[in-house]
Amino acid sequence: GRVAPSPGTSYSFALKFASCTGVGKKWTRPTGYDTGLKTYNSLTKQKEPLVLAQEGIATWYSCGPTVYDHAHLGHACSYVRFDIIQRILSRVFGINVIHVMVITDIDDKIIRRALEKSISPTILARMYEEEFKNDMLALKVLPPAVYLRVTENIPQIVAFIEGIIRNEHAYATKQGDVYFDIGSIGDRYGKLMGAGDAAGEPGDTEKRDSRDFALWKASKPQEPSWESPWGKGRPGWHIECSTIASSVFGSQLDIHSGGVDLAFPHHENEIAQCEAYHQCGQWGNYFLHSGHLHLKGSAEKMSKSLNNYITIKVNAGTSYQESHMHSQFIETLLPFSFLMTALSGWYIHGHILHKVGHLFMFNCRRSG
Repeated sequence: GRVAPSPGTSYSFALKFASCTGVGKKWTRPTGYDTGLKTYNSLTKQKEPLVLAQEGIATWYSCGPTVYDHAHLGHACSYVRFDIIQRILSRVFGINVIHVMVITDIDDKIIRRALEKSISPTILARMYEEEFKNDMLALKVLPPAVYLRVTENIPQIVAFIEGIIRNEHAYATKQGDVYFDIGSIGDRYGKLMGAGDAAGEPGDTEKRDSRDFALWKASKPQEPSWESPWGKGRPGWHIECSTIASSVFGSQLDIHSGGVDLAFPHHENEIAQCEAYHQCGQWGNYFLHSGHLHLKGSAEKMSKSLNNYITIKVNAGTSYQESHMHSQFIETLLPFSFLMTALSGWYIHGHILHKVGHLFMFNCRRSG
């Protein structure tokens, strides 16, 4: 039978949990409250009517930052774009947006950076988390209803993994790792990106399929770890979002948002995990993706890996001139001009397209 959401969860927004819908790989239009709006849905690659499970309420989950470094303007564009959409939904159309964001505070990048700086991963993560929240404040991005840290939800994550194993969609190895069994869901994998034949992440030779991905990673020297039925270890990247979104919203989610670079494998694997846990055909009804920020004259996206990024916040050790330039950027470009820059990107999947008209521009400027 269906595995219920993990017990002991304290998050509550007085929601009536809706049952997930859909059968197979094809998107199913949700039943519920038709807002009269349309939005581009990455699941169908076209505009779809925005139908919410409950009248006047939109449940919204977004992938927050992995807090190992300063946020840059590419991140800022994504958060500003989705903030605009949420403001329109709430202030123009009277929809109560219940937005939950996860803070990834344990991750390979965090561990590596903490070792480089000779500080604990917890201290590093808290430092950059606080900076991220201050950056969002400077950008005038409305905070979510709640921020949730991965490290404070380990029992829920362990229970979620146990549920997927009981439903025969995951397996443990002798080394203490747990992998999602992609073969167990057949051709349903790849709903978002059609990536059923994509190469998987590197890992244990005991994997049944090269595409199988980690739900739980066995502990390694100098890494934080937690107890589990499979031995000490820590969560894989994708499982955190599936667990936390399900802990708050149950087996159906109206809207999931994030950068387009997260669509595969992260969001693809979230879908697989949630539908395997809840044993349903459609967990998330709408996926909204924000495109990359490109520097003028460059085909490359702004990215830390490409070393071509501009941080939102200037480092404490920068010169007075650099700090002054940053201050001017915040004071003169934000919020309105940068808001317009964020909207001018050529690849904004989350753009609400109908019933907005002049109210879209007017409301953004007035809201501030």
